Amino acid sequence: MTAKEFQKVLDKTLGQVSSILGVKAKEYDTSDRLHNFKQAGHLQNLTPEQALAGMMVKHTVSLYDMIQSEGDFPIAKWDEKIVDHINYLLLLKALVVEKATDELKD
Repeated sequence: MTAKEFQKVLDKTLGQVSSILGVKAKEYDTSDRLHNFKQAGHLQNLTPEQALAGMMVKHTVSLYDMIQSEGDFPIAKWDEKIVDHINYLLLLKALVVEKATDELKD
């Protein structure tokens, strides 16, 4: 893959990431973008990061199943799974940054 081809993949993927995160922000409509992970953690006596990991594992298993499969999957299915993972990792990054920032305030 050439650098130009890779850049096209990167640009398209980052656009998909941004689009999905935007749709989800409107869907959940809370002032705190990390609310669901904090609440899920609270309900399960876990940290928000642990709650996020629990939600992400379903997507991880699905992606691993696709990788291990002999079947061919349409690029749209790969996009869905890969973008989901990128989004979960970005949300994890936000949780980690928020926690680090809060700790710096203390």
